[in-house]
Amino acid sequence: QVQLEESGGGLVQAGGSLRLSCAASGRTFTSYCMGWFRQAPGKEREFVASISRDGITTFYRHSVKGRFTISRDNALNTVYLRMNSLKPEDTATYYCAAAATDNSGTYFTRPTDFGSWGQGTQVTVDT
Repeated sequence: QVQLEESGGGLVQAGGSLRLSCAASGRTFTSYCMGWFRQAPGKEREFVASISRDGITTFYRHSVKGRFTISRDNALNTVYLRMNSLKPEDTATYYCAAAATDNSGTYFTRPTDFGSWGQGTQVTVDT
């Protein structure tokens, strides 16, 4: 399995921006669709965004579409989540995840599709 480590979380004012990074190691990064999930206290983990192996296809949950951008740099084995116009409801622990796939254009959205997870990074949006 690939090992994942997130960074970039923190405290930000509503309307502000953050960029999360997830560095992968251990296996060929380009073998994986990558995703971001989040979990707020007392709530279930929810899908945020996903990007295909080739970086061409992306998919977002409705509430972040137009504000968040997922991208990947296959040369650096890193996936990013740029978050703009942050809202208090975006407050959560954000997790990076990897899903092995033979299809370069596929993306996934269910947590059960992802076999590797990072430890998470906290994002707090203050009013």
